[in-house]
Amino acid sequence: MKPLKPLGVAPNAWMVNDTIADITRSQLDPQPVIVATETKNVRFDLAKTAIIVIDMQNDFCHPDGWLAHIGVDVTPARQPLKPLQNLLPVLRSHNVPVIWLNWGNRADLLNISAGLHHVYNPTGEGVGLGDALPNNNAKVLTKDSWASAIVDELEHLSNDIYIDKFRMSGFWDTPLDSILKNLGKTTLLFAGVNADQCVLCTLQDANFLGYDCIFIKDCSATTSPEYCWLATLYNVKQLFGFVTDSQAIVEGIGEGG
Repeated sequence: MKPLKPLGVAPNAWMVNDTIADITRSQLDPQPVIVATETKNVRFDLAKTAIIVIDMQNDFCHPDGWLAHIGVDVTPARQPLKPLQNLLPVLRSHNVPVIWLNWGNRADLLNISAGLHHVYNPTGEGVGLGDALPNNNAKVLTKDSWASAIVDELEHLSNDIYIDKFRMSGFWDTPLDSILKNLGKTTLLFAGVNADQCVLCTLQDANFLGYDCIFIKDCSATTSPEYCWLATLYNVKQLFGFVTDSQAIVEGIGEGG
């Protein structure tokens, strides 16, 4: 029999030749860990896990970015930096994919609705999506601009996964779901800003799609009022998944499953 050749991305790949298509797919070696969360201990498989880091971008987290320009105190949005600096290398060392899910709008904004424009520029007279920031001319949340770039404090590697999003949820109009399925990921760790907006919306949609969701509290933050943060924690624990912190994950990995 002729050698089989892979088609697709492991572990969702077939092996084929001219006489057979082997669609059994390869198995991942389990890497079980037990992590303490705010409701119960959770045992999950690192081999089936990815971390999604949402919107840790200059426009949201940098003092010269868009939020700061419109008068928002971005200090809370910078709080996840140190925990992420500590956690991401640990996850990478166990082959957990790091997915950067960021606003990266088309320059022509052809897929952005009027309603979405209104969220960010309700009078039509301010600096909204695609407009240039006065201090550096970076176009707000436009793909490949300084404004949409990941903040310098977070190391992002060439073999990380980068996905542009155009809504509060990263599952709408993006390849996120297809990529996760091809990678065989069923457990998702969530981090980033704003916790009560893009992080929560993406986490909710992940839950609706059948993924297991774990929100990492110290790797997330919001510039919204505290009641928004508290409601986010409540709803994740009550409805959509589990809440933990980066230290619990590091300890769980260190102890194994």
